[in-house]
Amino acid sequence: MNANRLIAQFALSGVVIALAGCASISNTDAPSSPMWQAGKEYHLTILHTNDHHGRFWQNSNGEYGMAARKTLIDNIREEVLLEDGNTLLLSGGDINTGVPESDLQDAEPDFKGMNLLKYDAMALGNHEFDNPIEVLRKQRDWAGFPFLSANIIDNKTGKPLFDAYKIFTVDDLRVAVVGFTTDDTVKIGNPEYLGGITIKSPIEVAQDLIPVLEQKADLIVAVTHMGHYDDGNHGGNAPGDVTLARTVPGIDVIVGGHSQDPLFEPDVQSGTLILQAHEWGKYVGRLDMTIKDGAIVASDYELIPVNLKKKVTKSDGSSERVFIDKEIAQDPVMLSMLQPYQDIGLEKLNIEIGFTDGPLVGERKQVRAQETNLGNLIASAMMKKVHADVAVMNSGGIRDSIPAGKITYKSALQVQPFANAVAYVDFNAEELTAYLSAVAGKEAGTGAFAQTRGVSLVMKDGKATNIKVGGKALEADKTYRVAMNSYTASGGDGYPKISDHKNYVNSGYVDADVLAEYIKDYSPILISDYKPTGAVVR
Repeated sequence: MNANRLIAQFALSGVVIALAGCASISNTDAPSSPMWQAGKEYHLTILHTNDHHGRFWQNSNGEYGMAARKTLIDNIREEVLLEDGNTLLLSGGDINTGVPESDLQDAEPDFKGMNLLKYDAMALGNHEFDNPIEVLRKQRDWAGFPFLSANIIDNKTGKPLFDAYKIFTVDDLRVAVVGFTTDDTVKIGNPEYLGGITIKSPIEVAQDLIPVLEQKADLIVAVTHMGHYDDGNHGGNAPGDVTLARTVPGIDVIVGGHSQDPLFEPDVQSGTLILQAHEWGKYVGRLDMTIKDGAIVASDYELIPVNLKKKVTKSDGSSERVFIDKEIAQDPVMLSMLQPYQDIGLEKLNIEIGFTDGPLVGERKQVRAQETNLGNLIASAMMKKVHADVAVMNSGGIRDSIPAGKITYKSALQVQPFANAVAYVDFNAEELTAYLSAVAGKEAGTGAFAQTRGVSLVMKDGKATNIKVGGKALEADKTYRVAMNSYTASGGDGYPKISDHKNYVNSGYVDADVLAEYIKDYSPILISDYKPTGAVVR
């Protein structure tokens, strides 16, 4: 291959063509004729990750991390270029929230790391709205690549808050990359930061937009943060990628996120290839496509583990962790850039605050489906801080477990990373019954599933019955203080909005700090004191 052409490809692969600079649904640019040559085969590789959630650094076992990811991606890009192909690197969103070292620094290391990795575009995830819009705009500047969502609308302009799509020139192919964000963001996003925007149904927006893009591009890639739900069974969640593919023809590939699934092969729906690469950068997805006469004629897909390990038993009965694939070296340039951020984070976080005699369970599948000891601990901390009779905690706000042994401030922040305030309201018996009927009935398996403390009840036909607070039946002339976080008080996760109740108070205390204070005061934390009691019968 011509050396000058190789250098040009290396520099220009994924360059955005000018017409899409201010792309929106109302874009009226005239359709243009294809540039590809009839009968010629083009090779395009899509690399992708999703649901990064602050994991810029490798974990304690040396798994994943952006430094190893850079080595892997650089090597793939070089390999593809040598085979006369091109690459696009995309993210399915949710860069924010999950690791204190990142959260305390507004995910600056993560977005600057993505810039160094040369991402081409990302979908806006719901957790991009855990911070004010001003922070999100700052993150876009750090990233240096487009944030895409066609269905998040700025109320002032009536246009997408950022870009709806970008069209990339890849050799002679025009590739439209269009973003969509789950409309559950209205329910699960922080209401404090959603003012001034409207989140439309991505399905409805796509039905209007995709036919327009079919006139502008040879290949349409939707980068989404909507979730992959088998056979379209999204349950209590908003419709996801399968529904999008089945409902809206014309999308060639969906690069997804949100449900955090490892799809080891594409889910093909109505001719659309649906991809997702689990979470945290544990894998990099790689889709190699051959495109001829404007159509995908061949494809190959894999999820490549980024230094993931498995536990094996040795001949002497002991165990060790070994790489499930070959080890990937960490890129020194990326490490050098990230190290100061990691140092700052560790200095602030590795302060011991207590001890627990057993594991406190916050694992996603368990805490969103059943009462756990960690849910009870968090609710107890909220009750104590604001002198409440009852506490209700949405399980989606519990993001990690606490292992047995030493507890650090970092542990508390990993469990509750959203910096919500503890709030409370004084209800009469009738109001409390209505509130508990709404929250205790939330569907298991979703982030709205309620962890409670101080109350027992039986759900019957959608209503809370046999309610007891502190072991005593409700009294009509008595008021009851209920603690919750400011997120659910504002209507987050579909909870009743009570922030406008005349008795509502935002305490101003950050939930993770309240948990840390409680752990300090009551250490050692004995798990027998917080074991599930089955007080809420659903």
